[in-house]
Amino acid sequence: MTAAENTSHVMDPATNATDPRSATTADPRTVVDVVVVGAGPTGLLLAGDLAATGLSVTLVERRPRTAANLTRAFAVHARTLELLDARGLADPLVTTGRRIDRIRPFGGMPLSLQHLRSRYPFALITPQYETEKLLERRALSTGVDIQYDSRVIGLRQERDTVTLDLRPATPDTPDTPGASTAAPGTAPTRRIHARHVVGADGVRSTVREALGLPFPGRAVVRSMILADVRLTDPPEDALAVNGAADAFGFLVPFGDGWYRAIGWRRDADAPDTAPVDLDELRAILRDALGSDHGMHDPRWMSRFHSDERQVPHYRVGRVFLAGDAAHVHSPAGGLGMNTGLQDAANLSWKLAAVLHGRAPDPDALLDSYHRERHPVGRLVLRVSGSIVRAAMAATPAHRTARALGAAVLAHIGPARERALGIVSGIGIAYPPPPGTRRPTPAGRRAPDLALAHGERLYEALRTGGFVLVTPPGTATPPGAPLAHRRWASGTRTACVLVRPDGYVAWSAHRPTDAELTAAVATWLLPRPLPGPGGPRVPQSPQNP
Repeated sequence: MTAAENTSHVMDPATNATDPRSATTADPRTVVDVVVVGAGPTGLLLAGDLAATGLSVTLVERRPRTAANLTRAFAVHARTLELLDARGLADPLVTTGRRIDRIRPFGGMPLSLQHLRSRYPFALITPQYETEKLLERRALSTGVDIQYDSRVIGLRQERDTVTLDLRPATPDTPDTPGASTAAPGTAPTRRIHARHVVGADGVRSTVREALGLPFPGRAVVRSMILADVRLTDPPEDALAVNGAADAFGFLVPFGDGWYRAIGWRRDADAPDTAPVDLDELRAILRDALGSDHGMHDPRWMSRFHSDERQVPHYRVGRVFLAGDAAHVHSPAGGLGMNTGLQDAANLSWKLAAVLHGRAPDPDALLDSYHRERHPVGRLVLRVSGSIVRAAMAATPAHRTARALGAAVLAHIGPARERALGIVSGIGIAYPPPPGTRRPTPAGRRAPDLALAHGERLYEALRTGGFVLVTPPGTATPPGAPLAHRRWASGTRTACVLVRPDGYVAWSAHRPTDAELTAAVATWLLPRPLPGPGGPRVPQSPQNP
């Protein structure tokens, strides 16, 4: 099924099956611009971005408003912090956790994250709920309508809209503590029409199932234990991780006296629903780390299994998938939430450009979401899989190879920079636009460039749109809906166009005004003139 196809599916709430079915076109006055399904970090960031541009956004979440999300994610990497910085959220989030600026994989030589060329050369350890609280406040402040205790039971695509059928969540819904007690099938169905829908509803994505998309892959680790605990004897290294012959252990501090503990034993095969005992986790960490470090007073414990899966298409017509709905992998490297947030940052500006009528080629721009992010998801599966397989090394020969690999990373700069670049996200780049002459910086992450008047690039990106950086005296392309900034140094001659997600769209040295105007026009249509014949463009502080 190609991305450009306008498919029509309906999900039978009794069977979860999908089949083609016609539907009545919605009244345009009742159509929401975007419905995002899933109020985890990915969905919250995406919804907030879209609403900040003046679009109408509804966020649908199965959990009740009072139910806390599971806090499995705990690491926020440098690239994610940069994207949050472009929204004014990074510095507040940093105050909630602990910075880890070096790691010692499997007891080897320490790797310094200070080598990262970023404003945030560290990994931030903070509970997922801290990230969600910031993103939820932002989403609400931009006007997102969050509808909790709502589950999707049907999805249909028509020519111009997507229709979602919703019901209150029920007790049989997984991972929804405190959900509605209404019996299945008795609650009234609500209907929402949207111009686009994004499924950010996790590994059990109802949106993905409604599209009829497979989720190929397999389980790689079973019966892994997660817990937040106190320690009476904290480890010397801030991050303690090691794999022995039969066990794997991990400890990392949140910075407020709580530690995230992860433990796995090779012969464990208990189901996710099996009770978790603190003594079981203590025994695993003693085998893996040599000590349980006086673990006590867990505030929550959970048993889970880890899959490696990826959906083949991130876009089907007017519906998109992001985060764990599109890809899921082991927690090794702390890459899951970060990859989902980066999915959201990539998709949000593209949807906004299309819905505001500013994309020269709307379908190609929306297709580029899959083209850019699907390879990244595949890379993350491969990297996290390699880390977890190293942790599960069973034989002395495999553990020796693991130690040698860690030594290579510690001593060989290019290998270290590539590995840290992938895990941190700093090294992630996209293919340049078709037809672009190589070599080119187009598609690469833009560093936090110094701009005139003491401003930084990622501060300028808080406008929510493209940023054009030029030498003094360069004219702004006429009608271009972008932020125009000057270099801090008067000696720089390049012009750089930066996408809203902080990647280079185009650059050139000493371009003519005509070349600059043409380059901007490949990404942005001129701002429409006001008048009875022009299209309606919502106005907002981030869409002047």
